[in-house]
Amino acid sequence: MLEKIIDNTSEYIDSMPKKERKKYGQFFTSIETARYMAELFEIPQNQDKISLLDAGAGSGILSCAMIERLEHIEGVKKVEVLCYETDENVMPLLQKNLNLAKEFSSKEVEFVIKEDNYILSQYLDFNYMVGGNFNPPKYDIVIGNPPYMKIPKEAPEAKAMPDICYGAPNMYFIFAAMGLFNLKENGEMVYIIPRSWTSGAYFKRFRDYFLSEGKLCHIHLFGSRNKVFDKEDVLQETIIIKMKKTHNTPESVTISSTNTNRDFDNCKEITVPYELVVSGEDKYVYLVTSEDEVEVLRKLNKYKKTLPDLGLKMKTGLTVDFRNRDILRDEEEEGTIPLFYSQHIKQGQVNFPIQKEHEYILTDQKGLMQDNKNYLFVKRFTAKEEPRRLQCGIYLARKFPQYNKISTQNKLNFIDGIMTEISECLVYGLYVLFNSTIYDEYYRILNGSTQVNSTEVNNMPVPELETIQEMGRKLIKIGDFSEKSCNLILEEYYG
Repeated sequence: MLEKIIDNTSEYIDSMPKKERKKYGQFFTSIETARYMAELFEIPQNQDKISLLDAGAGSGILSCAMIERLEHIEGVKKVEVLCYETDENVMPLLQKNLNLAKEFSSKEVEFVIKEDNYILSQYLDFNYMVGGNFNPPKYDIVIGNPPYMKIPKEAPEAKAMPDICYGAPNMYFIFAAMGLFNLKENGEMVYIIPRSWTSGAYFKRFRDYFLSEGKLCHIHLFGSRNKVFDKEDVLQETIIIKMKKTHNTPESVTISSTNTNRDFDNCKEITVPYELVVSGEDKYVYLVTSEDEVEVLRKLNKYKKTLPDLGLKMKTGLTVDFRNRDILRDEEEEGTIPLFYSQHIKQGQVNFPIQKEHEYILTDQKGLMQDNKNYLFVKRFTAKEEPRRLQCGIYLARKFPQYNKISTQNKLNFIDGIMTEISECLVYGLYVLFNSTIYDEYYRILNGSTQVNSTEVNNMPVPELETIQEMGRKLIKIGDFSEKSCNLILEEYYG
């Protein structure tokens, strides 16, 4: 049955231009992924009726995979399926596939297709507003592959869920929040979504709601970014999550991983304490895949301070060069100041000039200038294949005494003192931290992208200020800026 539904879907994909499907953020689930997601649910043996919600149902692959799974559970006699879908193009296919599943199943299957906007049709209920249903329908199971689509912050869906949205929202996490709302107490939800929500400021409101109203039970990671959706050209860090609607925190979370959607038979699994996976006031989600990575979290989580606690802060470079072409200069002239790029970082040091174009700017805009003082520069972007995500360089003001002001390009981050200037030994100590293997591993666990996000770095645990300064003095004495040298210094403090 499910193979036939996949064949029907493949015919639809081939006939429908991607541009048309992209309007709905539509990427169809593979048969292997659909079956894996269906298997993640724990179905009570004594429950004779199961209610199922599939929002953004598309061609009905996930609903049908769930009907196929329930076929093998003897106690279940009846399955009630509610599908939300607004794409008129896919509607006939959804109807056809659900009818096929109904004919296939020996259970009593009832299905309803709602053509309403999934979010706007329920926002009064979600926000407990006048006119809403204070006792809305709830479901035993919520399964979904929601639309992946950025929307304006003024979009009706974003304005309908203000407690969830901040900055530039995406439909996928709005769907996930509503999906959790639609669950019965102790009901289960399995979604396939990007991993971007697991950290960062934009998703803080969503995490606050999602991880308070429900608890993570299982996370599945894919090693490949482009081998998750068959017939789809999607480059995305994608994960599968299983949530339970409960306020009771479990002891652990199961984290599994495969390289693609084709090797679920070779799945690696690890059980991790819940407090290591969901951690801190901002409820970051740490996606570990091995005992070594668990040990990385354990070691660094012993530190209870963050950079802002120490009067320090990572910031993003000030100058967006392509928006300020009129002030860029290739050579030094009267009134110019240096513009530092990530290319100026080499082997832990900051080299300038390097005969690169646009190394200087001529400006009187205060917002593009910063004091010439000590900083730790950290590259904001690295290539996926590079061995390190955190790549930093020590900037010392005394090496550039001819300048009162400098500027930094916005593909470069820098750590600065919030109220006071950073001493040289503190800059060296910060270099020990961020050039070490364990801090690079910690950041990779926290963030799967190639971008070093200042908000996330500012939330990473660090030692006390005096300890970091002591590390810096040791590095100055050794004079070896290698990763190995930083590891040896740091190991004295967290071991």
